[in-house]
Amino acid sequence: MKTIAITGASGFVGTSLIKYFSALEYKVITIARDVLNNQEKLNEILNSSDIVINLAGANIINRWSESYKKLLYSSRIDTTSKIVNTIKNIQNKPKLLISTSAVGIYDNKETYNENGNYSNDFLSKLCQDWENEASKAKSDSTKVSIFRFGIVMGKDGGALQKMITPFKLGLGGVIGNGSQSFSFIHIDDLLNAYKFVIENEYEEIFNLTAPEPTTNKGLTLALGKTLKRPTILPVPEFVLNLIFSEGAKVLTDGQSVVPKKLLDLGFKFKFKTIENTIDNLCK
Repeated sequence: MKTIAITGASGFVGTSLIKYFSALEYKVITIARDVLNNQEKLNEILNSSDIVINLAGANIINRWSESYKKLLYSSRIDTTSKIVNTIKNIQNKPKLLISTSAVGIYDNKETYNENGNYSNDFLSKLCQDWENEASKAKSDSTKVSIFRFGIVMGKDGGALQKMITPFKLGLGGVIGNGSQSFSFIHIDDLLNAYKFVIENEYEEIFNLTAPEPTTNKGLTLALGKTLKRPTILPVPEFVLNLIFSEGAKVLTDGQSVVPKKLLDLGFKFKFKTIENTIDNLCK
């Protein structure tokens, strides 16, 4: 039986991974905050783990005050640094570390595979530093893969749960003019991608997005069609700027991204478009 240790396990993706891999008869250990601050316990867990999945990080969709930006940074970089330094210093190193990043690393000028151009804003620099920190764990004993998440769509949590209520009430609509890109992934495909990479012990940077990115308008139309509700009430960008300040960029300034490396390795997506994703999750 293989053992997987997970940081950030209380979130939507983390709890989904626990259920998924437990059902596959993996032993799953969660690394809580108190463990991260207890070197002896952290050594013990990682010393007995075959795979480490690093998900830790404060919620990106929030108001980005200067203090919150520091929290976004420290909750990712400091946690990853503790994991990496522990892996370096233990005797029985895990075979694979899968660390998280986001498609927000790219600019929004065109559709990108994993070799796309990076942006020069806070979110991109955060992702770059996060990836660089995780990569320090690479050795002859430990491989490192990076998963750049798009927006994760699922029934039990994540972005869809937050946005679906106004649509059900007929109060949904595009954000701004709706033309901003929206790269997403169905939670089932994300979970299967973890299994695919773990079983094959791949060491790569992967875009975790559906093969066909859409726009905010495409998402809005898909929700309206499946829920049979009007989608005529747009959300002005200035309202989001008032609520989230610089953090509004996550909602108003999306990236168009494709998962070339997963596709090239033969990974099969169950949900390739926003229409079949929403149809599956909302019907």
